[in-house]
Amino acid sequence: MSLIKKYAAVSAIAMLVLLPVFVLAQLPTVSPPTVPGTTLTEVENIVRRVAQFILIIGVIAALIYIVLGGIAWMRAGDDQTKIGEAKTKIWSGVWGALVVIAVGLILQTLAGVVTRVFFQ
Repeated sequence: MSLIKKYAAVSAIAMLVLLPVFVLAQLPTVSPPTVPGTTLTEVENIVRRVAQFILIIGVIAALIYIVLGGIAWMRAGDDQTKIGEAKTKIWSGVWGALVVIAVGLILQTLAGVVTRVFFQ
């Protein structure tokens, strides 16, 4: 059984390490500005991309944590302390996903506020 745990741990770490590479590979390339300086639209695009990246990574990490809590719950059997720990792990994953989604929403809202006409 410890061999399965080792494979699961190595594969989870590999997924977490390789996931940002796959996400960044999907993003469109940005052409450099022709005029020196940065416009508000470019700042908005950068903030939106960072927010989307944080959102994707955070939610995937929270889902992995929830799944690990579910696996711990299944393996707990009749042991109430292990079941309690697994429930706590699942709820921590749910709260973590909600926090990450809230942070992504706040960042995208701020990116939209920065580019409004009254700031120019």
